Amino acid sequence: MEVPFEQVVDDNAATVLRVCRTMLSAHDAEDAWSETFLAALRAYPDLPDDANVEAWLVTIARRKAIDVIRAAKRRPTPVDEVPESATSKGFDRDDDDVWTAVARLPDKQRTAVAYRYAADLPYAEIAEILGGTVEAARRAAADGLKNLRRTYPGAH
Repeated sequence: MEVPFEQVVDDNAATVLRVCRTMLSAHDAEDAWSETFLAALRAYPDLPDDANVEAWLVTIARRKAIDVIRAAKRRPTPVDEVPESATSKGFDRDDDDVWTAVARLPDKQRTAVAYRYAADLPYAEIAEILGGTVEAARRAAADGLKNLRRTYPGAH
């Protein structure tokens, strides 16, 4: 017989919060705690009757805490002073020399580099334009950058 989910929360809330707090700040731990029980609520009906509910919840909590840590690493870091000229992917978009070097690339590489780094298009859209796969678009852009690093003096 299945225990009501409300009882599962009551029985395991403190344990899950402790797990979250060992990995995160107090505020983030509370968010991860909430996310844990939201995820558990969705999966609970499919949980086998003989499952160790506490271990299952601790595993979810740990994964939710890791998600919070990973998300924090992706957030931009504030700086005191913004650089004078904005660049994209290491190249100044207004640098005529770099675009001259790009113009010397083979067609597919030149197009992939231009769409990716000048137009900021995702690889899926580049693949549609070029008529290939996402992997092929990625490879063409990577090969183009590799060629630029060899031939363009400002790319190192």
